[in-house]
Amino acid sequence: MKKSLFTVLAVLLIAAMFMAACGGAATPAPAPAATAAPAAEAPAATAAPAAEAPVAGSDPAVCTACDDPKGCVTLAANDPLHIAWLFVVEGADASLGTDTKRGVELAQAARPTVAGHTVEVTGENEGCNAEGGQAAGTKIASDPSVVAAIGTNCSSAARAAIPLLYAAGIPMVSPSNTAPDLTAADRPAEYAFYMRTAHNDTVQGAAMAQYAYEAGFRKAATIHDGSIYADKLQQVFADKFKELGGEVVAQEATDPNETNMGPMLTRIAAAKPDFIYLPIFIAAGGQIASQAKQNPDLANVQMAGADGVFSPDFLDAAGDASLGFLWSSPDFSAFGSGYQDFLAKHQEKYGEAPLAPFHAHAYDAYNLIADGVEKSAVQCANGSTVIPRTALRDAMLGTAGLQGLTGNLTCTATGDCADPKIAVYQGMSSDRATWNPGAADDSNPKKIWP
Repeated sequence: MKKSLFTVLAVLLIAAMFMAACGGAATPAPAPAATAAPAAEAPAATAAPAAEAPVAGSDPAVCTACDDPKGCVTLAANDPLHIAWLFVVEGADASLGTDTKRGVELAQAARPTVAGHTVEVTGENEGCNAEGGQAAGTKIASDPSVVAAIGTNCSSAARAAIPLLYAAGIPMVSPSNTAPDLTAADRPAEYAFYMRTAHNDTVQGAAMAQYAYEAGFRKAATIHDGSIYADKLQQVFADKFKELGGEVVAQEATDPNETNMGPMLTRIAAAKPDFIYLPIFIAAGGQIASQAKQNPDLANVQMAGADGVFSPDFLDAAGDASLGFLWSSPDFSAFGSGYQDFLAKHQEKYGEAPLAPFHAHAYDAYNLIADGVEKSAVQCANGSTVIPRTALRDAMLGTAGLQGLTGNLTCTATGDCADPKIAVYQGMSSDRATWNPGAADDSNPKKIWP
């Protein structure tokens, strides 16, 4: 009996010790709740985008509590990594968007997996206007699976899309926006998630002015279409041309949908220019070039455009007026060693040469995003991947020394990532079948400067 009583007492003592041990182990329980608190601070932080980023890397804390001010994208082990594009793929300027879309496709083919996930690419038409940019930006921003975007083609579309993507925390890299204000020091805070691999028009406009003056032209006229891209570019040209000693005798504007350019060209002819710079788009550019040749006072005046009309579609629009026409464009001969291999793959896949100047810039934009994802993504123990949105933006903006097709890319604090080299090309034929601007030989168009 005594032995049985001793046994019962021993069991009770052990049970008490066990309960005390369980109670002691429960005391750290509040800790996980504390790690989630920073997420509630996100809305207040959006006013200072440059200082928002958590430290990128492999901090496992984000696997249980995302504290990024713009949120996180979480991918299950088999989920794709979603990148979207915003390009103009319909209408008169569709060659510009088709060209960059193909650059993205070839980049994806060369690098189909990023951070352990197969890349999925989708796109929206941005129409090369503010309305299209608004529509495309709205649709992409509403999709929480989109990690980053490549776009837009046109600066007018960019201004409408940028605030929408910023609000959603989606970084966007443009392969062809060139308007100076997009990366200016005083740009709006909501531009903090925007960058580009294309050149800045402060470089392009000055290069064409330099060429024109060195070639002996002294009286220039300019034409823009009311877009900020065209207006800013013609003004950069005009300012540089005057600085070099030339005279700007007329600065005209036209509606991009105008078909009767006669009255405007008559006004320009009265000012007697020897050089006309029209950094506009294909529809209006073709009308101006062809109608200027029909004006006896302008028939022998040198006509020049920019990257917006650097396309075989312009040959169709301008006809014989494209013979001798000049374009300012990225200098394809200065691209990296991988560019010729890219051209061979482009020909094999699409059966033709690139259509516009920014295919390689789109290829580089894809890789800039991919590198940023690799740097900022966090691999979690459960097999998922977490990508903090602001950390991704900071990794992309911190790009330095990226060896791209277009050169050595390093981003400034405001998103200029290009290695800009501008050349002047001359139309040698009006037959679009001869169009091959990236060819190493003297094809059509032909590089004439520098």
